[in-house]
Amino acid sequence: MSTRSPVPAAPASDPARGLTRRGLLRHGAAAAGGLLAAGPLSGCASPASASDASALSVWDLFLGGDGMLMDDMIKAVSGGPRGFEVERTILDWGPSYYTKLAMSAAGGRASDVAVLHLSRLAGYAPGGLLDPFDLDLLAEFGVTARDFTPAVWARTQHAGTVYAIPLDVHPFIVFYDEEAADTAGLLDASGQLAPMGSPQALLDASEALAEATGRSGILFGHVTDTAQSWRQFAALYAQTGAAFTLPDGGPARIDTDAAVRVVSFMQQLFDGRTNPNDLDYNGAMASFIGGRGGMVMLGEWELPTLKKSGIPLGAAPFPQVFDQPAVYSDSHSFVLPHQENPDPRRRREAHRYVAEMVKQSLTWASAGHIPAYQPVLAEPEYAALDPQSSYADAAEVAVLDPPNWFAGAGSNFQNRMCQPLQSALLGNTSAEKAVRQMVREADALLRQPNPVA
Repeated sequence: MSTRSPVPAAPASDPARGLTRRGLLRHGAAAAGGLLAAGPLSGCASPASASDASALSVWDLFLGGDGMLMDDMIKAVSGGPRGFEVERTILDWGPSYYTKLAMSAAGGRASDVAVLHLSRLAGYAPGGLLDPFDLDLLAEFGVTARDFTPAVWARTQHAGTVYAIPLDVHPFIVFYDEEAADTAGLLDASGQLAPMGSPQALLDASEALAEATGRSGILFGHVTDTAQSWRQFAALYAQTGAAFTLPDGGPARIDTDAAVRVVSFMQQLFDGRTNPNDLDYNGAMASFIGGRGGMVMLGEWELPTLKKSGIPLGAAPFPQVFDQPAVYSDSHSFVLPHQENPDPRRRREAHRYVAEMVKQSLTWASAGHIPAYQPVLAEPEYAALDPQSSYADAAEVAVLDPPNWFAGAGSNFQNRMCQPLQSALLGNTSAEKAVRQMVREADALLRQPNPVA
């Protein structure tokens, strides 16, 4: 395996008047794709080289611990007589990754396989930036729709065609100090966090945790964060059973009564007394690690950091307090970026690669991610993972961002939803005003044209 470091894309230019947005994107992609292909080599070596046309080209956004786990998985599928030759390119996570992915796909010079947050699919599949998977070919390699939860599989499709194969589900959950939770009487007979069942039950639990720790009950970092408040709101709103629908052109179809109910509860929970309302992300993490709170609401991806802290750590799906279970989630998924004339042999190998990688997701689970490929969850080795196996059920009730081109991981949509929510939690505005602002922001986004339509 060879690993490339990221190279910035060149700015797109308009070489001809009258180009459509899609055409402009295609012209810009050719230059960007050429620069990316010339990136320097680094990292681990393998029989494949950057110039080896037989190697599968794969793009992802995994750095740090996740990046090393991805290396391990690629090494696992690269061994043996049927092992893959893989040329891996790692790009910085965030808007830049998705811009480069779109430009390379629009230019028809993309990698064989790439990673995409499932919540971003609506910005790529409809515009022809992705090629569909051949489900018969995947089945030949042992992967079918039955291997994934319906909640996640439903989001792999556009117009009835599958464009993504999920590697994981990464939900917004709760971590808790097991000793504090036990003192507060919140654990069931098996030592797991007992169900809440109502808003008042969670409020009571937070007070019991505050008494047990002598400090705060539940910690939540949201100040200046571009996603946290939305994650919490989206989970609670989905639990009410109300729909959050953003039809093309607008207006937004949002149950404002349910939304006000949710924001009001968030304000009540984070009242600045039992539970602080003014923490940023790092402040919440530090407070929990320092024993200044009994529970913290975070993404499961923080598991490695929290385990290193030495806290007697427990974890559970985001508590159900309204009418139905729902956990805000996303999914790292494999996609086939659009290629003008894909080689049938390479495309077949790309399918086999994706199938073999999802089967390696027990390795991926060590970082906290829930394997999307359900047979892995049935393995005894996964059941032995603590506390990962205790929140695996979150995948059954996963709720992603609305399927709109402007929504999803790292999007401006999440940021614009968070701003009024932050103001409400800080006590600077009412729940009603915050919801009205969220609706206005959604309507404004719906009026914007899709740049790749």
